[in-house]
Amino acid sequence: NKTYQEMIVQNLKMLILTAPGERIMEPDFGVGLRNYLFLNDTPKVKADISAKIDEQVNKYMPFVEILGADFNQIEGQENSLFLRIRFRIIPIDVVSYVEINTQVN
Repeated sequence: NKTYQEMIVQNLKMLILTAPGERIMEPDFGVGLRNYLFLNDTPKVKADISAKIDEQVNKYMPFVEILGADFNQIEGQENSLFLRIRFRIIPIDVVSYVEINTQVN
């Protein structure tokens, strides 16, 4: 990573993709996005994912403000998820986004 913004994007991806219990000495760390792939695609599941992302970012990355999350399924692939999160890096007042594409092969 060459910039502060790139580092934040990378850390946010790690936070979202890490499953709770996966990180040693931090059993609550992580959203575990892949754990949601086999659940029905409902507004409640998307709300649960968004709430978990907000909770984790507030706890582990309080210098980031989540502005919104857009969910889409990858066309033609069941058990997949494309997630785009808009966020603001508070100390430098920069708005950016991260895209995460998950699928089961």
